[in-house]
Amino acid sequence: MSNTSVSQSKPGNAPTHKVNWGRLEEAERFSELVKQYRQGKISRDDFRRFRLQHGAYGSRMTDDYSMIRLKLPAGEVYAEQLEKVADLSEQFSIGSAHVSTRQNFQLHWVALEDVSEVLRGLAEAGMTTREACGNSVRSIMCSPLAGVCPDEIFDPTPYAVAATKFLLRNPMCQSLPRKFKINFTCCEKHGMARMVDIGLIPQIVEINGKPQRGFKVFLGGGLGAQSFVGHQLEQFTSEDELLHTIVSVIRIFDRLGNRDNMARARMRYLVNEMGWEKFQNLVLKERAMLKMLLSILIKLEVDKTPDVLRKISISSEVPSVPQGFARWKKSNTFKQKQPGFSSVFLTLESGDVTATQLRAIAEMAREFTADGQIRNGFTQDMVFRWVRDEDLPRIYSKLLEVGLANPGALTMASVVGCSGTTSCNLALTNSHRLAKEVQRKFIELKIDEDDDLRNSTIKISGCPNSCGQHEIATIGFYGGGGRLGKDMYPLYTMSLGGRSDEDTTLGHSCTKVPAKRVIPTILKIVEIFKSEKKSGETLDLWIRRVIEGNGGPNIKSLETIKDLLKSVVSAPTKDQDEDFYADYGSDGSYHTKTGRGECAA
Repeated sequence: MSNTSVSQSKPGNAPTHKVNWGRLEEAERFSELVKQYRQGKISRDDFRRFRLQHGAYGSRMTDDYSMIRLKLPAGEVYAEQLEKVADLSEQFSIGSAHVSTRQNFQLHWVALEDVSEVLRGLAEAGMTTREACGNSVRSIMCSPLAGVCPDEIFDPTPYAVAATKFLLRNPMCQSLPRKFKINFTCCEKHGMARMVDIGLIPQIVEINGKPQRGFKVFLGGGLGAQSFVGHQLEQFTSEDELLHTIVSVIRIFDRLGNRDNMARARMRYLVNEMGWEKFQNLVLKERAMLKMLLSILIKLEVDKTPDVLRKISISSEVPSVPQGFARWKKSNTFKQKQPGFSSVFLTLESGDVTATQLRAIAEMAREFTADGQIRNGFTQDMVFRWVRDEDLPRIYSKLLEVGLANPGALTMASVVGCSGTTSCNLALTNSHRLAKEVQRKFIELKIDEDDDLRNSTIKISGCPNSCGQHEIATIGFYGGGGRLGKDMYPLYTMSLGGRSDEDTTLGHSCTKVPAKRVIPTILKIVEIFKSEKKSGETLDLWIRRVIEGNGGPNIKSLETIKDLLKSVVSAPTKDQDEDFYADYGSDGSYHTKTGRGECAA
């Protein structure tokens, strides 16, 4: 049952944020530390640790500008908060915001001296950047469909919010060996519970004849240069043991995590090197000790009072059905478990959204949603929930007006791409721009209308570190450099067959693809699939069959696919195709210059 109720409040009276995550004093402290840093009173490394703890990354190849990451627990953002982000992006950033794959907003290229002003504005709207970066517990995620998903056991959102309240600014989370990620998800289909340090899926079991809430808890997963799939801790973890379990895992990681080698400091390496059974036993023993000695101090205060939902006013006008509506509705809307309501997914290009669009989204949240908010998603998207089915044509019309009505949000046409060389020090390619190019081409080709491709995904990272989640994509790419003679060109390593549901699987490396050949390569794979597929078979299932050695009649393995792609991925000389040697978004010669990675700080 959803944790909601319908209020009798006036339609225009949209709910506002329930939790104030902000602290104005942190903005003042940041301003003071910037002055001390500029005066040479604190070292660059000490200041770097401080600003990361407060959500400010250095931008590519410079410390004078920052990328500011907002910490949005469960991805919840209310209308007035969207307007604040829009204002701040225009005043101090580049006039747009970026939605990450972890439900956060990012503001890029903010002058260091302006960061404190952004922090102040966010705090005034109940938002924070605290521990959105650095070696801490990062923003706790929760599926954007939590509370409305037909397949969920119960809504995990209140638990994600409660865990954030306990862990945010908690002294034990301020100096971990590396960053630490926690995901709640509504069901097996809509989340990545097995690909983070702690992943949680709601569960109800009967104990002594009474149903009891709890979770499936997965530990030790994660994406990066070396990725691992998480292990389930036990058959059932009750809600009474949830926080003790989370704290136990964090404490063990804090004590035993690798502080000498940042490249192997994530918890997944600790679990892998120690062995799952030993790590599992440590967690269970630590939890038993905490329950005996610290049970009074460790309590999860879950707010189970129903969320207040407004009654949406019914327009007397019969809505017209704009051109393109049927295509958009098929690929961008999701029927909620509550009769008469749908969730609407916005197709953003690599997660980018302008200030003007943010204000329009805020107005639409007030006008069309019963909860007055949006949720940022797991794939650089934004989601309106609690939209009445009869209002779908009207909200589509509004989206058309501000350039947000692209179809394909829930299909392979919605491509994930990390920030790449647009801002990241570690990036080797412009994955951000490539993702946009692929998405635009796929929408032009109406890939979103092909049901054989609907369940597949494309994800692109600018380096092996997997910020673009390429290893859990049906078709994934990570950036590097290639060379023909003396000339370098942007190159991607392609993997196939990744997924993140109950059958979580890491992709299998297939071949290397030049950046300017990524789109033809994907289309060639689709062409091969169409000629080989069984009746009713989708691309993701066909690739799985090939990987498992059951392909046919002509495609026996990934090696066969690799051979068929050789003509597509071959590199011309620079005289034959000079554009081939430039990355997307660049007119100059390609190079692989990188800086110090802030995500490893």
